[in-house]
Amino acid sequence: MSAATSEPGAEAAETSVAVKKPSGGGLGRYVLIRFVLIIPTIFILTTLVFFLMRITGDPISASMGGRLTTEQLAERIHAAGYDRPILVQYFEYMGNLLKGDFGTAISDGQPVSSILLNYGTATVELVFYALIVAFILGIPLGMLAAYHRDKAPDAALRILAILGYATPVFFAGMILKLVFGVFLPILPVAGRGTTETEYIMSGVVGPTRFYIIDAIRIGNIEVLGDVLAHAVLPAIALGVLTAGVFLRLVRTNLIGTLGQQYIDSGRSRGISEYRLVTKHAYRPALIPIVTVMGMQIALMLAGAVLTETTFEWKGLGFKLAEYLTARDFVAVQGIVVFLAIIVALTNFLVDVVAAFIDPRVRY
Repeated sequence: MSAATSEPGAEAAETSVAVKKPSGGGLGRYVLIRFVLIIPTIFILTTLVFFLMRITGDPISASMGGRLTTEQLAERIHAAGYDRPILVQYFEYMGNLLKGDFGTAISDGQPVSSILLNYGTATVELVFYALIVAFILGIPLGMLAAYHRDKAPDAALRILAILGYATPVFFAGMILKLVFGVFLPILPVAGRGTTETEYIMSGVVGPTRFYIIDAIRIGNIEVLGDVLAHAVLPAIALGVLTAGVFLRLVRTNLIGTLGQQYIDSGRSRGISEYRLVTKHAYRPALIPIVTVMGMQIALMLAGAVLTETTFEWKGLGFKLAEYLTARDFVAVQGIVVFLAIIVALTNFLVDVVAAFIDPRVRY
């Protein structure tokens, strides 16, 4: 009697191949795919902004209507090319964007690209300060809430987190101005610096337009201190919202990590709960913060409009509010498109960082 036999080791080899074969590509392939996806993302965002801005009609009529005669208005519309078919205008606008031309503001005649250059750095600097505030407040308090899980400190911190991300940015800014500008006048409540600081910054050779960097470059400690003092309240107003999100994320993920088997093994060896939280469990709990960083930066850029207006911080948000008031939709469109591009690029960078930290996101 004969029996069918398999070739020795064949089954084991097949199993080995099945185990070794990854479910997706490596880091390089992941980064390439994420980078390629930026192109359609920016294209869709730019297209949406263009057509949404044109729902109300041409920008000349929106900005100058009522201040010019019918003949003057028609002449300006024709000179700007807004009487052509909308698709012709769209393709011309997209072509200009590829060359870095965001158009020219109607209300003041400035090239939008120069507006972005002059005021964009202020917004980026503010978002950077706000992220520092979010990290300083959100991560330690989230760890503290997880350490005191279901106790009074945990409940108080969870309520604090809800208040943080539920409070409107402009309201938080007004409260901060009232407290530290009126009741306790110890911090400046408007601008990026005093008149003297602004004058010194205007004379910096080859400025980066990041005040903190330029202050360090010229080696002026007084200017540096003034710049940082002016940044405190706007950064807190904008950063508290994200700090509340970070607090909840760290708490939830840290509690989940503390339930893992390797943490239980540490407990069985007599390692204290404090050491487990601060030395072993907190790093895996920080991964979700990196993955949501892009979305939080997008929210900060949106919140910068209200923050900059409240504190007269002359960045893109401040200028956007001015151009909205003037109904200068060319400038508004350029600023919004630029912010959309920044958000798309930021999400790409965050995805790459997350892939380095946690290989599981690549598959």
